Amino acid sequence: MTAAGPRRRAAGTPLLDAHLVADRGGFHLDVALRVRAGEVVALLGPNGAGKTTALRALAGLHPLAAGHLTLDGADLDRPDGRVWVPPERRPVGVVFQDYLLFPHLSARDNVAFGPRRRGADRRAARARADAWLDRVGLAGYARRRPRELSGGQAQRVALARALAVEPTLLLLDEPLAALDARTRVDTRAELHRHLGAHPGATVLVTHDPLDALVLADRLVIVEGGRVVQEGDAAAVTARPRTDYVARLVGLNLHRGQADGHQVRVGALTLTAVDRVVGEAFVAFPPAAVALHPARPDGSPRNTWPARVAGVQRHGDHLRVELDGPLPVSADVTPAAVAALRLRPGQQVWAAVKAAETRAYPAGG
Repeated sequence: MTAAGPRRRAAGTPLLDAHLVADRGGFHLDVALRVRAGEVVALLGPNGAGKTTALRALAGLHPLAAGHLTLDGADLDRPDGRVWVPPERRPVGVVFQDYLLFPHLSARDNVAFGPRRRGADRRAARARADAWLDRVGLAGYARRRPRELSGGQAQRVALARALAVEPTLLLLDEPLAALDARTRVDTRAELHRHLGAHPGATVLVTHDPLDALVLADRLVIVEGGRVVQEGDAAAVTARPRTDYVARLVGLNLHRGQADGHQVRVGALTLTAVDRVVGEAFVAFPPAAVALHPARPDGSPRNTWPARVAGVQRHGDHLRVELDGPLPVSADVTPAAVAALRLRPGQQVWAAVKAAETRAYPAGG
């Protein structure tokens, strides 16, 4: 994967400064989050990681048990100071996964709802709604109700509704998940444009790495209620630090003990292009794994016996899952699968060139 790159360089103190400590059932969330003005931060993680709990805490829908939530210098939730601002009084706009448009209201009145709740008269609120509908390309849809809108149009109405209150913090909960693949591409591009113009802080919750890489300036990876890695897309994709992140960016990842270019992983010693001493990660893409019917001769420095655990289509190639001393995924062509007659349970040899094997410290 490649990153779209940050659209801007935000500077100064964070607009959002939060330490979200919350309990929900038997789940415990403990996530620190800082977002600068004009910055889009994506929260990524597997199901049950705590992304939605974090978003609900930011929106005021789930009070903190400890920590703090400060937005533009004002405390919105600080349990030790007995400060808690209810959702309707927070300068926060939310686009929910299912949009949650009011079915009985027109697109104009859905967008006008926020300004009306914040004191604007009916005429001013509708004028603001019309301006926002025009900005999102829906000027001719003001009188339509949600059931008369396509999925992409409903998403844009929901975005206009969130932005019409001029939020200091914009929260997006899987904003493209309900769209079909074709609509998603166009809507993602539109959303990218609107987020680029938003002067406040934005937090995007998603499980889709492409949404995160296209829309966000920075990624925060959450697993088990805690931050396990964060940084810009280039840093996260180059050096994943958990199996989830490795799968997200399409790499095989193992942890071992390094001494120079040698990394000991279980019973195997791999040679890497990087020089590291101490506990280290070693990573290589599935496309770098070559399969052979017998132990190969020649250039590969890293070889080991393996057993085919499964074969499945993966884009225009086939992904072969391998068991053995180093469980990995290998991407091979259909021709290679046919030539090797690969099937579950078959014994093969795996090989990866040292030049395609990266190592980096596990501690930092």
